[in-house]
Amino acid sequence: MQRPRRRCEGTAMGAISLDLRPGVGIGPFTLGMPICEAFAQVEQDPKNYDVVHVKYFDEEPLKLDIVISLPDHGFHLRFDPWSQRLRLIEIFDVKRLEMRYATSIIGGSSNLATFVAVYSLFGPTYPGTYDKDRGVYTLFYPGLSFAFPIPSQYADCCRDGEAELPLEFPDGTTPVTCRVSIYDSSSGSKVGVGSMMNKACTPPLPAGSHYMEEVHVKLGEELRFSIGGQHILFGASPQDVWTELGRPCGVHQKQVDQMVIHSASDPRPKTTLCGDYFYNYFPRGLDILFDGQTHKIKKFILHTNYPGHADFNTYMKCNFVIYCSDSVGSYDQDVNSSKATITASTKWEQVKEILGDCGQAAIQTQGSTSNPFGSTFVYGYPNVAFEVMKNGYIATVTLFQS
Repeated sequence: MQRPRRRCEGTAMGAISLDLRPGVGIGPFTLGMPICEAFAQVEQDPKNYDVVHVKYFDEEPLKLDIVISLPDHGFHLRFDPWSQRLRLIEIFDVKRLEMRYATSIIGGSSNLATFVAVYSLFGPTYPGTYDKDRGVYTLFYPGLSFAFPIPSQYADCCRDGEAELPLEFPDGTTPVTCRVSIYDSSSGSKVGVGSMMNKACTPPLPAGSHYMEEVHVKLGEELRFSIGGQHILFGASPQDVWTELGRPCGVHQKQVDQMVIHSASDPRPKTTLCGDYFYNYFPRGLDILFDGQTHKIKKFILHTNYPGHADFNTYMKCNFVIYCSDSVGSYDQDVNSSKATITASTKWEQVKEILGDCGQAAIQTQGSTSNPFGSTFVYGYPNVAFEVMKNGYIATVTLFQS
């Protein structure tokens, strides 16, 4: 699909105005939202969000935040790399974004976010903290903080607990904020610049939410969903799946598996399509493949949604737990040994330690030599195959009955 042409970063564009909700979010972006929902908001408004950068640590994607950066409007959306939920909103260029609060506007080119203006709009608060190494004074409100650069000659005005509020310098000037942070305040943490940024946590999930629900896998047998209690066996019918999981998000016919050529037991002629078909459950990170003749489940595909894979942002992350043959636990009992299970966070080297070496991998190119993320590697074991990215993380798990 051809995407609309986007303007180059840095060309002139009027500032947008977004509602500021301390401890909740800004504009259409809400703390705790999954990353796919944030992308959906961006895609729904290409006129305003036409320059978008996605940043992540390719070698170790679980170590640093996944960041959606909107440089034209001067703010970042920081997502926890494991849950892929929004944990922190950073406005790093306040002159590029107008923030509406109550009936007032602060920020943008014509409404400088000075210390006096912030204090007047948001009201009295406790004295903030001064980072002398960075030369930054941070003022805190519940779920909201403002960082102000302090000239070195006025550092003595900002000693912790001693600064008079609102802060004004002896020459009559007042500092202008250089960064605004919006974060969940339920944990009681204060979030600011530098190391204080790491204190931002994702808010608790709403009661009854199935997001990141553990999907327990018994190889060659079944899936069980830990919150909803759904239970799906190999060989189940489409009606069984509808009863357990509801209507699928999509249904599409399967193209002939190019890996079948490696199976001597399948002499069927190869055509573009076969009779098998998928049910897609994108919010669960799950595809279910049915046999086109018997209409029974023959495969499950679980997606980890790591950035750097061609399917990133197509599925939400599937939080699977695969119980291997040496597992001593069960669905209702914690497994004491981590070696007994494989999860979406397990790296390939750990998988080999659990299941043993399976030999050479098949190389998968996602059907296109122009795929910007490069090829992946598919390793097969009885009842399970792993698609592994170059960084050693699992992209998908395919479950079947050997």
